[in-house]
Amino acid sequence: MAGPCASEIRILLFAGLRERAGWAERHWPIDCTGGITPRQLWFTLQFPDELNQGIRIAINQQFADLDTPLQPGDELAFLPPISGG
Repeated sequence: MAGPCASEIRILLFAGLRERAGWAERHWPIDCTGGITPRQLWFTLQFPDELNQGIRIAINQQFADLDTPLQPGDELAFLPPISGG
């Protein structure tokens, strides 16, 4: 019988998101069933920004949907809107 499966994901914040949150990287515990989504995690972490204001996410350095289930060992990055012309 296998033992408990517990791991974590790595969360990265960039630019203005990092400045407003006061941190750049965190490790978040996640069990082997995974299932939490970036959208759920955003609200769990109580970020001050609205999620629908152009914020994008990347899972393992690939752009992904906010409702993509995360798995143990994933790297999740929240990227602010890109401004400029």
